[in-house]
Amino acid sequence: MEVSTTPQKKSKLTLYIIIALVIGIALGFTLNKSYLSEENNKLVALDVSIEQIKTEIHQATDSTLRSQLHVKKKVLGKDRNAILSAREQKVEPFSLLADIFLRLIKMIVAPLVFSTLVVGVAKLGDIKAVGRIGGKTLLWFIGASLTSLLLGMLLVNIFQPGVAMHLPLPDVSEDIGIVKSGLSLKEFLYHVFPSSVIDAMAKNEILQIVVFSLFFGVATAAIGEQGKIVVKAMDAIAHVILKVTGYVMYLAPVAVFGAMTAIIAKQGLSILTTYSIFISEFYFGLLSLWVILALAGYFVIGKRIAGLVRRIKEPILLAFSTSSSEAAFPKTMEELQRFGCKDKIVSFVLPLGYSFNLDGSMMYMTFASLFIAQSYGMHLPLATQLSMLLVLMLTSKGIAGVPRASLVVIAGTLATFNIPEAGLALLLGIDPLLDMGRSATNVVGNSVATAVVSKWENSLEESAPNP
Repeated sequence: MEVSTTPQKKSKLTLYIIIALVIGIALGFTLNKSYLSEENNKLVALDVSIEQIKTEIHQATDSTLRSQLHVKKKVLGKDRNAILSAREQKVEPFSLLADIFLRLIKMIVAPLVFSTLVVGVAKLGDIKAVGRIGGKTLLWFIGASLTSLLLGMLLVNIFQPGVAMHLPLPDVSEDIGIVKSGLSLKEFLYHVFPSSVIDAMAKNEILQIVVFSLFFGVATAAIGEQGKIVVKAMDAIAHVILKVTGYVMYLAPVAVFGAMTAIIAKQGLSILTTYSIFISEFYFGLLSLWVILALAGYFVIGKRIAGLVRRIKEPILLAFSTSSSEAAFPKTMEELQRFGCKDKIVSFVLPLGYSFNLDGSMMYMTFASLFIAQSYGMHLPLATQLSMLLVLMLTSKGIAGVPRASLVVIAGTLATFNIPEAGLALLLGIDPLLDMGRSATNVVGNSVATAVVSKWENSLEESAPNP
C-alpha cells in the first residue's frame, strides 16, 4: 500500500496544533487560578491536614488514639477523593474533546494494522522473508529497550532525585489504586496469541492483531492468484482507512486544546516548581535518549536521519500533546512511507514497535522505580538494579493497550523488590506531564527502528516531496 506523493498544498496542521497547545496552556492556567481555585485550595489544605495526622500517628503511643487518628485520616481521604471527583467533572468538557479524538483514533488503528500488515506480509512472499525481517526488527528492539532501561538507571544514580527532593513520603500501607502487573509466562502467551481476532480488534490488542495478520498474510501469499485478489482488496481498505485518518486528523488541534486545558487546569504550574528537579532530569534523560537513537540511526541511514526527524515532527507533537503514542500511529505510518520506507516494512515493523519498542516508557520505568527506592532511603546494589532492569524488560512487553501501562508495570516491579508501592503516589500528580514526553519518545524510537530495518532490507527509497 503506497501513500500518494502528489504535491498538495502544504499542511498547516502542525501550526494549528502548536497554536492549540499554547491556547490550551493559557486557558488551563486561567481556569486553575479562578474556576478551580476553590477545589485546589481545599486539596492543599487537606493534604496538609493528612500529613499532620500521619505525623501524629507515628508519634502516638496510645493504641486508642492511634485508631482514632486512622479513622480521621480515612475520612479526610474520602473528602479528598470527593473534591478530586468534583474537579474532574468541572474540566470534563475539555477532557471529552481529547477523549473523543482518541476514541476515533482507536477506531482506526485495528483495521489499519490488519489491512496494511496483511498486504505487507503477502508482498514479502514467503515465511523466510517474514522470519528474516522479524529477526532484524526484534534485534533492534531488544538493543533499543536495553539502552533505554540502562540510560534511566544510569541517570537516576547520577542525579539522585529521590535524595535531593526531600519529599514527604506516603505511608507504606497506603493504597494508591493501581493494580500490579505480574506477568507470568502463561499470561504473556495468552496476551500474545488471540483466541478470537474479533475480540482482539474490539479491545485494540495490537500484538494479537499482529499475530493473526502474520498468519493471514503468509497464507494469502501461499495461495497464489486467489491471494492477489485479497491483497488488492486489503490495499483498497488500507487506503480508505488512511482517508478516514485524514478526516479524523482535522480534529487533532481541538483534541490538543482540550487535553492541555484539562491537564493545566487541574495541576496548575505550581506542581512544576515542586517537582522541577525530577521533571527536568527526566526530560534531560529523554533528550539524551533521542540523541542516542538519532546517532544509532545515523550509523545505518546516514544524514537522512535529520530528514526523518523533520518528517515525523507532526506525529511527535500529536503524541506529546495528547499523551498517547497510539494517537500518532496512523500519521507516523503515512510519514514513514513518504520518507521512503517501503509499505511492506512499515506495516510490519511499526505495529510490532507499539508492543515491543516503547523506548520512552522503558526509560521511565527504571528512572521512576529507583527514584522511589531513593525517596525511601533504600540503597539497591548494582546487581539488584540490573535484576530489576531485566524484570522490567520482560514484564513491559505487550501491555501498550493497558491504561497507565507504565505505572502498572512499575507497581508490580516495586512489589518484587520489596520497595513500597505507595511511593508511586509521589508520581501520580505529575504522571500526565511525564507521559507526554514518554509518548513522543515512543514515536521517535519506532520511527528510527522502521527506517533502520528498511535500510537493512535495501528497501529505503528517496523521500517523497513534502505534501
